[in-house]
Amino acid sequence: MTAALATLAGLLALSAAPAQARSAAPAGLRVTDGRVVESNGNDFVMRGVNHAHTWYQGETQSFADIKALGANTVRVVLADGHRWAANSAQDVAAVVDRCKANRLICVLEVHDTTGYGEESAAGTLDQAANYWIGLKGVLAGQEDYVVINIGNEPYGNNNYAAWTDATKNAIVKLRGAGFRHALMVDAPNWGQDWSGTMRDNAVSVFAADPDRNTIFSIHMYGVYDTAAEVQSYLDHFVTNDLPIVVGEFGNDHSDGNPDEDAIMATAQSLGIGYLGWSWSGNGGGVEYLDMVNDFDASSLSAWGTRFFKGADGIAQTSREATVYSGGSGGDTQAPTAPGAPRSSAVTSGSVTLTWTAATDDVGVTGYEVVRVNGSSQTVVASSSTTSATVTGLSAGTAYTFAVRARDAAGNRSPNSATVQVTTSPGGGTPTGSCAVGYKVVNQWSGGFQGEIVLRNTGTAPVSNWKLAFSYADGQRISNMWGGTATQSGAAVTVAPASYTSTIPAGGSVTLGFLADKGATNTAPARFTLDGAACAAL
Repeated sequence: MTAALATLAGLLALSAAPAQARSAAPAGLRVTDGRVVESNGNDFVMRGVNHAHTWYQGETQSFADIKALGANTVRVVLADGHRWAANSAQDVAAVVDRCKANRLICVLEVHDTTGYGEESAAGTLDQAANYWIGLKGVLAGQEDYVVINIGNEPYGNNNYAAWTDATKNAIVKLRGAGFRHALMVDAPNWGQDWSGTMRDNAVSVFAADPDRNTIFSIHMYGVYDTAAEVQSYLDHFVTNDLPIVVGEFGNDHSDGNPDEDAIMATAQSLGIGYLGWSWSGNGGGVEYLDMVNDFDASSLSAWGTRFFKGADGIAQTSREATVYSGGSGGDTQAPTAPGAPRSSAVTSGSVTLTWTAATDDVGVTGYEVVRVNGSSQTVVASSSTTSATVTGLSAGTAYTFAVRARDAAGNRSPNSATVQVTTSPGGGTPTGSCAVGYKVVNQWSGGFQGEIVLRNTGTAPVSNWKLAFSYADGQRISNMWGGTATQSGAAVTVAPASYTSTIPAGGSVTLGFLADKGATNTAPARFTLDGAACAAL
């Protein structure tokens, strides 16, 4: 991104630092096995909104309005006095009170650090840490309700390698001052981590926290314009049991068009939090990021309507923190383990698994299929029913899978017994210069969201292409982005959109779609590009 574009992207926030001896488990919100949980052990998945409080301190009704639309979290923009007038201790205490009065978890962030190293007016993470230490009197005892996001987008695109040590130092400074809160740290590169600095150093940053209670935050704008990029980044953290949230994202931006559908669907599939940017008050050419017009909750923008009421949005997926519904008296009973999965419809790249339902004192809300590889486990599919199709597998390869259930409070069951599956060798040697990955992103009774990644493995660009495949279980595509689908019975052909019409040599395009399904959802066994068979990704 250019500095100008990054500055527009810089209405955002988060940060992290190093460790010594591990201390006793912190009270309040904390990290356990790569997940954010409450003090009673219940999972807490953030579903919330960014609110630019420091510039609009009179808009106090916004907290109630954000809650009324279903959010469980609000990320509040504050200033430490380096670039903007500092929010006083009295004001911050009032913000926390408003969060609690409206049953919201409060993520507090210092915005002055935005773009440090590239933005000359930005402050440092160390200065932000000093500001938090000055607020200790009003934040101590609020660990159940408050997450401290140390500094928003603390490095731009210059000297971003310094992010790792600066983040560790800020974490250690806050722990040394006695803070036991969950800390949140934003990525460098104006929050988007295109360099992979936060991703590649997250393990050491997390270990630097004596409390092991640091949450990583990625801001997803133009860098994350395909589902593959979104999934790859988030999967890295989940696979490594590192806590991650999407601390900011929008439906459009001056540096590119983020794939908000993939961001929300992937976050829901993986059980991680997201916080959309932003409630209202954007300027400088990014007014389209306002979720409501002029702070009027009755006047949702197109972005706000999508965010609150669309697929995988706030209304569908947000669950209030149990600290507001009884605290330790909330639902702490995990579901029973599901039955051992049974495999069917095994192909060279996919398998369908079915299992008997788990039970729960309140009710099971979904299942996660995990791939078991020695001591590691990776979530590879999720479902609201007792069936799921795992895609993206390699031909002629042995896999081990298990299933676990979760309830509305986020309690997870023990794993089921495992099943071993060996994929088939494939349907012959592909003849085309192409490879296809097919994935069920999310599914529900009667329908699902899917993704197709089409890669040009040849040495010349491919233009005006046609992709073809067939379904085996009566699936029917109802909507597609990135291309136009035409379906006749089981056979589907896809023509490109204008922006996917040319695939450069070695490049790829991503297609997303919604489809209807029956009880089973077997992945297509074969894809052709312009009539030639494609390999599996």
